[in-house]
Amino acid sequence: MENLVRTGKFVTLEGIEGSGKSCQLSLLQKELHRRRIPFLPTQQPGGTPFGRELREVLLRSQGPSREPLSELLLYLADRYQHLEEIIEPALAKGDLVICDRYHDATLAYQGYARGIGFSVVNALTEVLQLRMPDLTLVLDIEVEIGLERARQRNEREQEQEWGRFEAENLSFHRKVREAYKLLAESNPQRIFCIDASGTSEQVFEMIISTLERQKLLQ
Repeated sequence: MENLVRTGKFVTLEGIEGSGKSCQLSLLQKELHRRRIPFLPTQQPGGTPFGRELREVLLRSQGPSREPLSELLLYLADRYQHLEEIIEPALAKGDLVICDRYHDATLAYQGYARGIGFSVVNALTEVLQLRMPDLTLVLDIEVEIGLERARQRNEREQEQEWGRFEAENLSFHRKVREAYKLLAESNPQRIFCIDASGTSEQVFEMIISTLERQKLLQ
């Protein structure tokens, strides 16, 4: 009998820069293929053609300055388009949608580290009626280790400069990590912290174990 997933579930991967989300998403895709589970991998920002244009504006380190609230509104515009065009249709088909960053990233980066406040982000999200994930996995790692991993990744990929958020100072990244911990504490039924300090294989085992415990993989 084929392994099945509950229809239309929405999982998000979160974490600071260099936490290993891209690597774990790649491993997860291979495992879902092996289990014959229909799924859609995607990301924010950039999950649609419109979003890819916004991603260039949002993440380019040499781009123009912007107010934190302006930045927040661009992320919400990307999210609204992404939901309407990609995520909701996939969930309606019964796919397991796995998104690299989503609502909690906006809370952590813009709401907390940029100082806008969780309440403002949540209020705008409610006005727009944006779907919440069924499960969020936060890959937690020390800031210094994550940024070093990000630097090494950029060297491997021959990137000449860091992105806008990678280039922020250590205090900013520490606030982001603190925000994720606060969010996990206040949403224990949805948000689970995964220790991302080990090898990719060790981290992946914890991710699979969590998904199985939450009955998203059978």
